[in-house]
Amino acid sequence: MNDRRRPSLRGRRHSAGPRPDATAPEESMDPRAPDPTPPVERSLIDSALYVDGQRVASPTTLADTYRDLHERPGAMAWIGLYRPAAAQLLSAAEEFGLHELAVEDAIVAHQRPKLERYGETLFAVLRAARYLDETEEVDFGEVHVFLGRNFVLTVRHAESPDLAAVRRWVEDRPDLLKRGPEAVLYAILDSIVDDYAPVVAGLQHDIDEIENEVFLGEPNVSRRIYELGREVIEFQRAGRPLLDMLRDLSAGFDKYGVDEELRRYLRDVEDHATTVVERVDGFRQMLQNIMAVNAALVTQAQNEEMKQLTQVSLAQNEEVKKISAWAAILFAPTLIGGIYGMNFDEMPELHWVAGYPFAIALMILVCVTLYVLFKRRGWL
Repeated sequence: MNDRRRPSLRGRRHSAGPRPDATAPEESMDPRAPDPTPPVERSLIDSALYVDGQRVASPTTLADTYRDLHERPGAMAWIGLYRPAAAQLLSAAEEFGLHELAVEDAIVAHQRPKLERYGETLFAVLRAARYLDETEEVDFGEVHVFLGRNFVLTVRHAESPDLAAVRRWVEDRPDLLKRGPEAVLYAILDSIVDDYAPVVAGLQHDIDEIENEVFLGEPNVSRRIYELGREVIEFQRAGRPLLDMLRDLSAGFDKYGVDEELRRYLRDVEDHATTVVERVDGFRQMLQNIMAVNAALVTQAQNEEMKQLTQVSLAQNEEVKKISAWAAILFAPTLIGGIYGMNFDEMPELHWVAGYPFAIALMILVCVTLYVLFKRRGWL
């Protein structure tokens, strides 16, 4: 598909404005002042009504949102919640007829990415990701999206994705927003897939570093390979189901009358998601290869160490042989000299005139004989 037809979301996270809509409006007020907002409404980050792509109302409570939506038959409501209380979700479930299983998933969180349809309501669980340069780790987020005929309900349980930036971006494009709740879903999906790009770049950088560390023989590289492998697997679990979700959406285009232009946008998101998934699959294979190479290098280094130890041991054995040989050679004259030096009165050959020359000759003969024997055996 021609990318020029797709309104890119690039750069929206660098626009002015607050951090993700995890920051509630009341946090800008004096913390010492009493909070007039009921506890059940504190996680209502933003709520708005749109007519023909234009924001026409910004209710501050769920009750006001329901009332304004009933008073404006052609309006669409977009409610953004951050870690809401069960009472808030139950209230929305009663108002919009949400299925109890989907509501339970949104309350409990920690769900796998999925797309389910309950009657006229579409329920999506999406996993966002962002790369943290400071710690060189991937941080995963989770968002639940309920889509109905005239409403969008988003429930976040982490800092990402930045739905406040998504809302600002789509509000600047009323021609897109007027296409209905599916346009909001497209914007969220596109934001999540766009946010995958820095993660892919960060993982690629980490893999390049690990490759260098492997060949430099860094001692802790095996642990880093293992930890990075876990992040890649987690990233696969976040991104791969997204492809199936986008394909399921495409399969229902005709049945649910999705706008033709939105179909093009969603197919473009699917193309980008496919690229991300393919690269992440490649990362996993690369890490497996790096792990195998590292194991081979570690084994080679261990073999070299064993070879050096063996050579040292052989050299020591040669030295021990030489020392033992010379010790045996020197022991023979010492033994003879010791016997004839005992100074007993009754001792054979003690007063023999040729005794001294005989003892010296015997010492020399024994030493020479031992030297020749050790030399032939290679000990000397």
